[in-house]
Amino acid sequence: MNSEEFKQRFRSLKLTLAGLVIVLLVVIYYGGVLIYSPESMLGNKEQITSVEANGQDETGFLDGEHKMLVVANCTACHSSKLVTQNRASREGWRNMIRWMQKTQNLWDLGENEEKILDYLSTHYAPEDQGRRANLKDIEWYELD
Repeated sequence: MNSEEFKQRFRSLKLTLAGLVIVLLVVIYYGGVLIYSPESMLGNKEQITSVEANGQDETGFLDGEHKMLVVANCTACHSSKLVTQNRASREGWRNMIRWMQKTQNLWDLGENEEKILDYLSTHYAPEDQGRRANLKDIEWYELD
């Protein structure tokens, strides 16, 4: 390797290191902002307060006993929205868990299953008005 090649590689190394230092400084800065001022990363205080007023927090689940157990087990595979958009009885939630265990490789929940079912059947039970009624007397047609 001649001196010109060495100088070229050394300059390239300096630029790479300088870029890494800049990236590291940005990560440290924004990490500090998040630690000391999480609302700056989550949105303004009014938005956070309105979410908390509805009984939900950043997890998307309603507050209640065993909520964090549900968060840990459910959001490991999918978003909270997939859970919270559903309504079911205790048996309905149990059937969904069994389906996920059979077809989606959900692990055995063990003693936590009853706690999870308590939470889900309490906070996401069927409502008087669930999904819309099935459509009737629909005249279907084929698109050409």
